[in-house]
Amino acid sequence: MDGRPILSCGRAVVVGSGPNGLVAAVTLARAGWEVTVFEAAERPGGGVRSEELTIPGVLHDVCSAIHPLAQASPAFRELAASDTPPETHGLSWVHPDVPLAHPLDGGRAAVLHRGIDETAELLGADAVAYRRLFGPLVAAGSDLVDGLLSPLTVPPAHPLTLARFGALGVLPARTLAHRGFDTEEAQALFAGLAGHSILSLRAPVTAGYGLMLGTLAHLVGWPMARGGSQRIADALVGVLEGLGGRVECNRRIETLAQLPSADAVLLDVTPRQALAIMGETAPPRYRRALGRFRYGPGVFKLDWALDGPIPWENPDCGRAATVHLGGTLEEITESESEVIAGRHPPRPYVLLAQQSLFDDSRVDTDRAPAGTQAVWAYCHVPNGSTLDMTDRIEAQVERFAPGFRDRIVARHSMDTSAVERHDANYVGGDIAGGMGDLRQFVRRPTLGLHPWRTPVPGVFLCSSSTPPGGGVHGMCGWHAAQEVLSASR
Repeated sequence: MDGRPILSCGRAVVVGSGPNGLVAAVTLARAGWEVTVFEAAERPGGGVRSEELTIPGVLHDVCSAIHPLAQASPAFRELAASDTPPETHGLSWVHPDVPLAHPLDGGRAAVLHRGIDETAELLGADAVAYRRLFGPLVAAGSDLVDGLLSPLTVPPAHPLTLARFGALGVLPARTLAHRGFDTEEAQALFAGLAGHSILSLRAPVTAGYGLMLGTLAHLVGWPMARGGSQRIADALVGVLEGLGGRVECNRRIETLAQLPSADAVLLDVTPRQALAIMGETAPPRYRRALGRFRYGPGVFKLDWALDGPIPWENPDCGRAATVHLGGTLEEITESESEVIAGRHPPRPYVLLAQQSLFDDSRVDTDRAPAGTQAVWAYCHVPNGSTLDMTDRIEAQVERFAPGFRDRIVARHSMDTSAVERHDANYVGGDIAGGMGDLRQFVRRPTLGLHPWRTPVPGVFLCSSSTPPGGGVHGMCGWHAAQEVLSASR
């Protein structure tokens, strides 16, 4: 970067082709900019890639699998309404019968349906409490989602809606679950939702994660991309190329000097890589601020090829693409607290997806035996963990699906180092781009209303280490692109 003023329609370079980088690139290209994306890997996508990990003909999502935020985010909605939506480039969505199931011992299960009333009725004594909690949030619809995904807009577009959400969302999930529900089923269901925070459920703001994900299940469902998460990246690349942009893979960028002349550089990387790329061009104070950024726990991930569907004890679990395995509220609270303390829980909270039950394109029956199923799962572990969690994860599945292990044809595992090798943004296996606690909610990665901007002229951050944080929603890239466009006016 040479410090020149940014032009109204200039040249932009994006480093990294995850969803945020690609959304930033498309947003600028739609505004008339010439855009090039550089990607270190052989294929674009970052966390939305799919590969044959177990046996030939069986396609697995390498990282992200289920995408309610992509259905709900303003960035994707804006693209869907454009003249060249991602759907014209092969992206389509598959919705399971129900978004989520959460089995409990004794063959019980809490099942989250698209309809609030249907979900509530199955929670028995907590039916009224469930409607009271989620009804107003679902009624707020996109106003709530848009506000949460644009947390630094001043003044907020819908202050009363956000205030109502915030009054509950700032609570620890365990506290809200105990206050709001009496039954083990409802408490466990909420614990599983809040467990996506990758925090102790005793920590503030974890209730907000549960409220957001539950609301999304009722608003837009928890869908998957037909043919694998890679289709999301491929569709965004198709949109970008149709607008005249391009993606160059196998181009690892380690310094700004490696980049061609550009009016704006957007870094879809976390603070660690951003510091390395900016080098001494970043002022010392900013370098110290990024150096204080904290990464969260990592994940240990398994993919299985099975010779048939998972034999769930409760058949309703076979109606959901996503199944939360962890038992009761107290069990999940203890498990996630162990991870935050740097230990490996003996009974981890496991997030499982059985995509091929609802998307038969995941298995090529000309290359894999008929009836083969592709299953994806992970649990949280301390950052940088090298412990093999295979037995502990499979024991949790077997607990609620006796005979599961007998159906395993092949497995593929990824510890935190393998996860980071797949995507350098997953530092120590952290798939969220940094700890998502209250402190780092307001300081992500720096304090201020414009954290996507850096003090290096023309350089911006657009990864999930910026607001609104992790998830396949593209909003970090969308906000960064808006900063570029604002600076060019």
